[in-house]
Formats: sequence, C-alpha cells, structure tokens
Amino acid sequence: MDIHGNESVFALLGPDDITGDDTPSPPRKSYLAQNYPNPFNPGTVIEFGLSESSRASLSVYDPSGRLVTVLFSGEKGAGSYRIKWDGMDRRGTQVPSGVYFYRLEAGGLRLNRKMKMIR
Repeated sequence: MDIHGNESVFALLGPDDITGDDTPSPPRKSYLAQNYPNPFNPGTVIEFGLSESSRASLSVYDPSGRLVTVLFSGEKGAGSYRIKWDGMDRRGTQVPSGVYFYRLEAGGLRLNRKMKMIR
C-alpha cells in the first residue's frame, strides 16, 4: 500500500525492466554544442560529448581571454553531458552583459564557442 492508499501486488523489477536496455552509445566524434538559450539571462546550458574517456575541462573566458570560471575539470567517461552556467565568475559575482567564450579541452582536443549574456 502506498502513501495514497493504493494497493497493489508485489512486483520485482530490475533496472532494465524500468529503463529498458537501450544504453545510450557515446558519440562517434567529440563535440561542443552551442549553448542554449543564447543570448541568455541569468543562466545557460552547455552540452558537449566525448567519444572516449579522458581528462576534460570546460571553462568560460571574457573577450580579452581572461578566465571567468571553470565549469568542470576532471575525468569524464565517453558520453554526452550538459552543464549549467549560472552567469557567475569564480568569486561568485554575477558577470556583466557581454560576449563570453567557452572552451572544451579533452585529450588533444580544443573546441571553442561564443555566447552572449544580456541583462
């Protein structure tokens, strides 16, 4: 019986019974997608994919090339990922309106994209 008073018979389910056995395959080629929404306020999502496991980092830079914040740095397995940026710098201060660049570095790969913060 659940918290709403609904009664059912005993069931034994494994993870594959609930989610199916379709495990997403890693992308054939690593990629860095355009953030969305773009332009954004106050936050945006950055999606990227790795074709193989590697040490990776995702960082945001201002137009003069200064590091604004590091969104992720560490080991990542092959697969697709989404990371949200709340528009804050490393000190927790909201960044001003303007153009920013984000960079994915993984193995020997370096991919860059541009995004715009609007207040």
